[in-house]
Amino acid sequence: MFNKILILAPHTDDGEFGCGGSINRWVGEGKEVYYIAFSSAEKSVPAGMPKDILKKEVREATRVLGILPSNLILFDYPVREFPSCRQQILEDMVRLGNELKPDLVLLPSTTDTHQDHQTISQEGFRAFKKISMIGYEMPYNNLSFSTNLFVALEERHVNQKIEALKCYKSQVDRIYAAEDFIKSLARVRGTQIGIEYAEVFEVIRWVIK
Repeated sequence: MFNKILILAPHTDDGEFGCGGSINRWVGEGKEVYYIAFSSAEKSVPAGMPKDILKKEVREATRVLGILPSNLILFDYPVREFPSCRQQILEDMVRLGNELKPDLVLLPSTTDTHQDHQTISQEGFRAFKKISMIGYEMPYNNLSFSTNLFVALEERHVNQKIEALKCYKSQVDRIYAAEDFIKSLARVRGTQIGIEYAEVFEVIRWVIK
């Protein structure tokens, strides 16, 4: 149903956390997948590491998921300051939407409490309101979550998601980056629909043409 898929990640690694398994499945099915990260969060890089390390890590991680290097687009919006940049972010989204013409967009859910994630979710809806959009799950940010769309995954998709997240060596201390957490969440979501693994999404807009 969808052949050109666009992932909107507020920061490098958000797309991998939210929908890495689905990305890997779709790439394997021959879908054209694009990934936009709006910030490499240089102010949040641990002391002693290069400020641009997340740019290197997102290139490695998206390659592990199967995304072509030419389909990765990086911006340098300052982390935690997206609300003050929302008009420029919207203009970038509109421009890229016109260039890429996706038929499915994935973005943070409407209940994500992080200020940068909220901005991408809100401006993403404005930019792409004529096409299908789904919000990905980030349990550590979601105030609540509507589990109304599931993407079935095989174990190999979950394993590739885990391998992609291992590329973020600068973020290994985050509890939600742990392999057992990633796999357990996929198993919980799979159990809800009677299979072994899945990722779940909030339907924001669904367009059938």
